[in-house]
Amino acid sequence: MKIFVIGGGAREHALVWKIKQSPLVEKIWCAPGNPGIAQLAECVDIAADDIPALLKFAKEQAIDLTVPGPEAPLVKGLADEFEAHGLSVFGPSMDAAELEGSKSFAKYFMDKYKIPTADCIVFQDYDEALEYVRQADYPCVVKADGLAAGKGVVVAHSVQEAEEALQRMMVSKEFGEAGGKVVIEEFLEGEEVSVFAVSDGDNFVMLVPAQDHKAVYDNDEGPNTGGMGAYAPAPLMNRDLLKSVKREIVEPSIRGMSLENRPYIGVLYVGLMITPKGAKVLEYNCRFGDPETQVVLPLLASDLVDLMQKAVTRQIIDYQVELRKKWALTVVVASGGYPGTYETGKKISGLDEINDPDIIVFHSGTKMSDEGVVTSGGRVISVTALHEDLRTAREKVYATVQKITFDGAHYRKDIGYKAFRHLR
Repeated sequence: MKIFVIGGGAREHALVWKIKQSPLVEKIWCAPGNPGIAQLAECVDIAADDIPALLKFAKEQAIDLTVPGPEAPLVKGLADEFEAHGLSVFGPSMDAAELEGSKSFAKYFMDKYKIPTADCIVFQDYDEALEYVRQADYPCVVKADGLAAGKGVVVAHSVQEAEEALQRMMVSKEFGEAGGKVVIEEFLEGEEVSVFAVSDGDNFVMLVPAQDHKAVYDNDEGPNTGGMGAYAPAPLMNRDLLKSVKREIVEPSIRGMSLENRPYIGVLYVGLMITPKGAKVLEYNCRFGDPETQVVLPLLASDLVDLMQKAVTRQIIDYQVELRKKWALTVVVASGGYPGTYETGKKISGLDEINDPDIIVFHSGTKMSDEGVVTSGGRVISVTALHEDLRTAREKVYATVQKITFDGAHYRKDIGYKAFRHLR
């Protein structure tokens, strides 16, 4: 098969890395890719959201399966456009991707199908939203309705913080049109966990649950980022809890989308808060997560390409997913200043010194220059370790992270700590 992966981050590097292991694959292209991906696939200089150019390339190369990594092209209708030209896509239609593209639609959907989530109210008028937050209970959560690259969520602990969030989203348009409408919801106490279901529109299989760390600093302090690290499996998600999440959240989500005439094909990422009253949905994503993909895919023993093909051809029923009996932990090394202003073009040293078979380095914000590999984004690399023992995996990651250096490099030093509480 000829496979076309879309995107240029660590998630796409992990997808290419896993796809490369399939005996079903003849060649992989990736647009736009990065220097790490270039070691495994042919990179094509096309932006991930340039649907006409991506379609033209896929048709010219007679691509058998296209695998979009990021959400933006799916929300813009990439799957619909490709399938209209007879090309298979592992990803939801534009209508199905609205689960991520519009938080207000996701809330309406969950209410309709009795899927547990936080209570909320939606505003399109700034003055009305302002009036509401001035008498709301705190903390509360202010969310931009549309896509904001994982940064459009503010946990407000005071009226002032909520007002500032509304100003940034609705007036300053920090997230463009995504902030034209906001969702203000109750704050849920608990611990977050991510689950992933690969669906063919009617049936689905579950992958290993993971725990992401979104805040930029240790102890979950500072602003939210796209994710600073993750580990899997998440011991918080025990067997009984996973069964109830499957029954009360994932099944009604897949069934509800089918009843809405928006069959969900691809991977559905469900971000959960495990509260004292059980699991509640924080958000849906219409694609693999980043950095969760960097720990979920290395634990998948099954052939990913075969699984994706089964989903696209509506044949997932009775599919048995095989998982590795190991732990995986990843730490994101970011540019200093991220998720705010940061500099790029910093030379990265130490990438060639990694020769541990338990370690995989996934590139994200990197590019080639005359000096070699340099930084080109906020999140620069993800360092993943696999091991039968979580503590050992964690030690291996941090030992490796110290070898890979660039000016201003920043990373959290507490990824995985939460797991040990549950393992005790």
